[in-house]
Amino acid sequence: MTDIAIRRALLSVSDKTGIVDFARALAAAGTELVSTGGTAKALRDAGLAVRDVSELTGFPEMMDGRVKTLHPMVHGGVLAVRDDADHVAAMEAHGIGAIDLVCVNLYPFEATVAKGADRATVIENIDIGGPSMVRSAAKNHAFVAIVTDPADYRAVLGELEGSGGSLGLATRKRLAAKAFAATAAYDAAIAGWFAFADHGQALPDRISVALTRGQELRYGENPHQSAALYLPQAPGVRGIAQAEQLQGKELSYNNFNDADAALELVSEFRDGPPTVVIVKHANPCGVASGDTLLEAYRAAFACDTVSAFGGIVAVNRPLDGETARAITEIFTEVVAAPDASDEARAIFAAKKNLRLLLTGALPDPARGGLTMKSIAGGMLVQSRDHGMLDAADLKVVTKRQPSAQELADCRFAWTVAKHVKSNAIVYARDGATAGIGAGQMNRLESARIAAWKAKDAAEKAGWAEPRTIGSAVASDAFFPFADGLLAAVEAGATAVIQPGGSIRDAEVIAAADEAGLAMVFTGMRHFRH
Repeated sequence: MTDIAIRRALLSVSDKTGIVDFARALAAAGTELVSTGGTAKALRDAGLAVRDVSELTGFPEMMDGRVKTLHPMVHGGVLAVRDDADHVAAMEAHGIGAIDLVCVNLYPFEATVAKGADRATVIENIDIGGPSMVRSAAKNHAFVAIVTDPADYRAVLGELEGSGGSLGLATRKRLAAKAFAATAAYDAAIAGWFAFADHGQALPDRISVALTRGQELRYGENPHQSAALYLPQAPGVRGIAQAEQLQGKELSYNNFNDADAALELVSEFRDGPPTVVIVKHANPCGVASGDTLLEAYRAAFACDTVSAFGGIVAVNRPLDGETARAITEIFTEVVAAPDASDEARAIFAAKKNLRLLLTGALPDPARGGLTMKSIAGGMLVQSRDHGMLDAADLKVVTKRQPSAQELADCRFAWTVAKHVKSNAIVYARDGATAGIGAGQMNRLESARIAAWKAKDAAEKAGWAEPRTIGSAVASDAFFPFADGLLAAVEAGATAVIQPGGSIRDAEVIAAADEAGLAMVFTGMRHFRH
């Protein structure tokens, strides 16, 4: 069957946005309206003639509305195959009238959870009859249209008007696909609440993830790959995906990935002094804190002026005009900030290719949650790396104690290293990175690369010496041999922070003592692959 005439429609919605106008247009086209509870009242209050579902079933709504549509007179009218003689005979024998269109959206389960409702209220907002009707109508889309989203009302009415009261198969198939996606997402939200919130499971037996496409992207990591941004139906955390883009062309896949890395790192300093993060290819190439954003930006930029070109900048304070002007001195892909002054916005407006993202409040770096990574044939799931470092966690393992400044630099370097691809080595001095080594196959090479970058930065800036002299060095995992530590000594580091735990810890500690270093163990590793 291609087109179907819409002679009878059943409407039962939780979200009543646009339902009166939708029903009025249906009625004007000669469609009989059948409805339930609050929806029927809303339609009657608007002056529309409505037939109660209880008239069809012969039973009143009961049990606080829990039982109203779960009846053969409803589901028979929805599920009947109209060109099957046995189905038609059964309808005639039992007085079941055909229902040609079902308009249903479901109890606001996720909104109820988000409000912090008690358990009984959450349970009561699990819809049963609604999903049953949606699935019945979607299954029988060869003969029935299912509408679950108020955003579809206009298109449905437009087609009905243009066709003289009928809906085509292509439309019904599209609506059915959307309906099954809606019930799947609804069940995923319920299953997630039971597993994580109600039952307290960290890693439940089954995880269902419901995402809605936010926007299609021009391509993925490379032009031959397709890509889109998908959003959770009810995000618990606002991030780059929810940021307001004020200007510039659409973000690419890589822009989103890099901007997310920058935001996650700068969020570590959301309660700290003005801080700027510059990221390239998901790795920080410069991070600094200062008395002002401008001071912090200058220090972060000086760490690696080559990599910063075409990079991503994230700040932990509303962006001011001076800092915006400094950022525009080189080509920058994306700037992410909680907010921006009128002057900063005006300065960026002159750079049409620069994207300015306003994030609002920064995410909590200590929040929980899961991260997922696809592999061939499966998915790796783990809890977020929200491990935080307290002063009490630090264990000085060398003869020399770190000074207050060295300890501060150690903690700064450690925070940055948490967001650098492993093997990660970060040198820091006076609240700014001096050199960053990322993603190498061994820790020694990361230490050497970070030191080389610091020397290069010093030469470009005209400094007398690289900032690794007198710096603290952080390693995201233990030094398996003393050679990585000795490379840091050669670069001029005077303090070291690392997890410890190697079978050669004693050898590494002895090397640190011989070099006169202060070294602290954290007992916590921060691999990032």
